[in-house]
Amino acid sequence: MNQHYDCLIVGAGIVGLAHALAAQRHGLRTAVIDRDARAAGASIRNFGFITVTGQKEGITWRRALRSRDVWSEIAGQAGIAIHHRGLLMCARRPEALSVLEEFAESPMGGGCKILRDDALANASQGLRADLRGALYSPHELRVESRYAVGQLTAWLAAAGVTFLVRTAALHVEAGAVQTPGGRITADHIIVCPGSDLVSLFPDVMARRQITLCKLHMLRVADPGFTLNAAVMSDLGLVRYLGYAGMPSLGELRARLEAEQEEWLTDGIHLIAVQGADGSLVVGDSHHYADTHDPFQPRAVDDRILAELTATLAIDAPEVVERWVGVYPSGPDMAFMETPLAGVRLVMVTSDTGASTSFALAEETLADLLGEAAPEHV
Repeated sequence: MNQHYDCLIVGAGIVGLAHALAAQRHGLRTAVIDRDARAAGASIRNFGFITVTGQKEGITWRRALRSRDVWSEIAGQAGIAIHHRGLLMCARRPEALSVLEEFAESPMGGGCKILRDDALANASQGLRADLRGALYSPHELRVESRYAVGQLTAWLAAAGVTFLVRTAALHVEAGAVQTPGGRITADHIIVCPGSDLVSLFPDVMARRQITLCKLHMLRVADPGFTLNAAVMSDLGLVRYLGYAGMPSLGELRARLEAEQEEWLTDGIHLIAVQGADGSLVVGDSHHYADTHDPFQPRAVDDRILAELTATLAIDAPEVVERWVGVYPSGPDMAFMETPLAGVRLVMVTSDTGASTSFALAEETLADLLGEAAPEHV
């Protein structure tokens, strides 16, 4: 290839695209290489739900706020539809409502409010009448990932970012990446390998104890009502780290262990979001392994659907699509390392890629270029 760029990014998933945006905003001549012809991994197999409330306190929460703002800035320019804003974290049990009330009074609960009775019924169609209440957060937004990632790619290409698809990174060294088509040189290299844990810098993956998480996702036909916000439920309170310090969480966890032990074993918590066609994207579950089988056991899907019907007024959800996603998981929410001079290895090792990548990319570019850290750090 014998090409040279200011910034070369390996990986065209959402993490790589976020870094391409940050590099382009710095005025760098940027290229992105990826072994696939288009994004087909975790970046398009998720809810497109940019989650703020419930994220781990500290840098992850601040990254989510900043990334939400970037999504809002670029969505219209890139032709990306925002399908709804906000979150209804619904409480099916009194213990869950206690957790939400405590959260609303905490510093993390700024802008959120507790809804009950008529206020809850008026917040959105489709909520079950027997819910104890809900926390409403105004901070979230939702895009359709299967389209938004492609739209973001096309917009970046039109803005001058070069995309070299079906191009594998065989080897990375300071100042260059070797591909089957030749050597590409760059002043700065950012490696965003997604779920590939063995091709580049496997020693870092091993040291950081990175494994893979497999999740189940479903699309449910239009239920005949409109959700005004994303919907979550009790199980999410014991999974999302932002609620970890709430005094009532232990009581909720004990009740869930008694009543929904299999759901907890499968790592299930409910997220339901709605698209322009009225269908709901629903999930998900979490299983961990170094290599996953491709199968999707019905029992796991049935538990996800049971949590859906316990939260939304859908008696018999019609599943029109099923899929699995796989993303890297580790002890940290995300990390950036410098394995070689001028090279940064960046991974989101949690299920927060869409929610935090834009802010993480701004941090990476500041580090590479020797600039002051972004305001959110």
